[in-house]
Amino acid sequence: MIMKKTHTCTMVVEPQHLAQSVGSGDLPVLSTPMMMALMEKAAMLCIADDLDEGYTTVGGEIHSTHLKPTALGRSITACAELTCVEGRKYTFRISAHDEVGLIGEGTHVRFAVHKEKFMAKLS
Repeated sequence: MIMKKTHTCTMVVEPQHLAQSVGSGDLPVLSTPMMMALMEKAAMLCIADDLDEGYTTVGGEIHSTHLKPTALGRSITACAELTCVEGRKYTFRISAHDEVGLIGEGTHVRFAVHKEKFMAKLS
């Protein structure tokens, strides 16, 4: 049994977050990759303070819907709720809202890794 733990992150949709800027579409609305990145950030920060020195988490899997468009200048808030811990695997319920309501939701899995050992894999 895990203690309920959540974290939220907020951002304002700026030109660099739009689908036409990111390359994931050609409309001036919040891109799906940027919405998902904010949800990932919320999950990462949710458990960051609980990790041992020298450790971080990396994203391993994400399933998400993008339900509604969000316009330039709108504020969006992503929430991550820790739902399961299995060794170094952390599973989250994620969602994103703008001022109007729910714009996306899904699940996200992150894995705890030792920073130096992980980066050494690039060699």
